[in-house]
Amino acid sequence: MVNNLSVLMTDERDEASIKLANVLRNNKMDVRCCGKNGAELLKLYEDYHPDVIIMDAFLQHIDAMGVISRINMRDPVTRPMIIVMSSIDNPNFERDLTKAGVDYYFLKPIDPQMMAERIVQISSWKGISVSPAYELQQDLNVVITDILHQIGVPAHIKGYKYVREAIRLAVEDPEMLNSVTKILYPTVAKCFGSTASRVERAIRHGIEVAWDRGDVEVLNAYFGYTIQSQRDKPTNSEFVAMISDKIRLQRRISI
Repeated sequence: MVNNLSVLMTDERDEASIKLANVLRNNKMDVRCCGKNGAELLKLYEDYHPDVIIMDAFLQHIDAMGVISRINMRDPVTRPMIIVMSSIDNPNFERDLTKAGVDYYFLKPIDPQMMAERIVQISSWKGISVSPAYELQQDLNVVITDILHQIGVPAHIKGYKYVREAIRLAVEDPEMLNSVTKILYPTVAKCFGSTASRVERAIRHGIEVAWDRGDVEVLNAYFGYTIQSQRDKPTNSEFVAMISDKIRLQRRISI
């Protein structure tokens, strides 16, 4: 039996930390949090023996470099994967951390889903067996990207990343579609440091571009009716709902 990856992460008790922990849990990882305290983190590490440690570069009592040094001395062979987050964009600082044994260095603000994907990717490089659930999550991102490319939403416009995230959220939690304005748009906006109104406008623009430039046969195949003009395009919520429904049906995900 393959166990879920266990993760120990420092938590600033802020929105970004909560979002990261939730995304990792949605990716079927077992997450435990501790304060930004190196001594506390090391104590939990000894008790918990996680597969992955995610920590800020600067911690109370013992910083990330000190934590890594102590882990290297205690478990030089079976050490966990170590990810460090920081707001400092300094190549020398990043190089020193990498030499110390950091597996990945993330600059803040981070993309939680990207971090989840990197964890799975690095785990495979290290020969760590992961649950098939991780492959499903990675495949979901590939499926959504492929659909948007087929439909004709250009990858370079803002609406592309917004609608991709909106579809992913709707596949994982269909209830969000019951409150697109109050829940879905704000959730997408938080992922990208934007606002709900900008997300709504950008997604609408992406749909308009697809309807103007996309392949009519592909649009008909996905949306089930004859596309004749811009007036026939779906609303944002219809667009997200129809694609997420199709993906859930294909994957037999219960609604």
